[in-house]
Amino acid sequence: MPWTLPPRPSRRSLLTGAAGAAGAALLAGCTGGGGPSGDGTGIPLERRMREGAVRDSARLLERYDATLAVHPGLAERVAPLRAAVAAHSAALAFPAPAATRSASPSPSPSPSASAAAAAAATPSGSTAAGRADVPPKPAEALSALADAERSLSEARTIALAGAPGELARLLASVAACGAVHAYLLTSTPGAAS
Repeated sequence: MPWTLPPRPSRRSLLTGAAGAAGAALLAGCTGGGGPSGDGTGIPLERRMREGAVRDSARLLERYDATLAVHPGLAERVAPLRAAVAAHSAALAFPAPAATRSASPSPSPSPSASAAAAAAATPSGSTAAGRADVPPKPAEALSALADAERSLSEARTIALAGAPGELARLLASVAACGAVHAYLLTSTPGAAS
């Protein structure tokens, strides 16, 4: 019997998985995130998790940028997904303290938010080294992006268990979005779902 690819997940199964991740986030999200780290670094858990998530999103943005640099013909299909990843970086950035926001008439973003915005605004993966990792065929490049999205989505789903309240809910949403991106990157454009 010849080897065949397994069937693609349905939109319903993707949404069911996302709902399960959101449920896990709600169960894990009952803890506060503002307490001490307890690991000797002095950096609160939520800040460390947010900064790590922003770095992960920045690396994913670099992959998108490198792919677009090598395969500009994929821009119409890939650009909306890249824009969503950039929005995830901004959403995951550690928010400025409330006192700073209320004291200043024109709020200035936190250093983390500024770094995330800069990463979202500038293509950072257009170096020759970044391009070397992009497969030469467009379909393979899309598959590689889908693999990166899927891996990050799975890692974020696992991180839900240790994430403080609101961050757990945000990570669940971003992980679900990454799973959808992986599906969209490997699905045939224009096919009915």
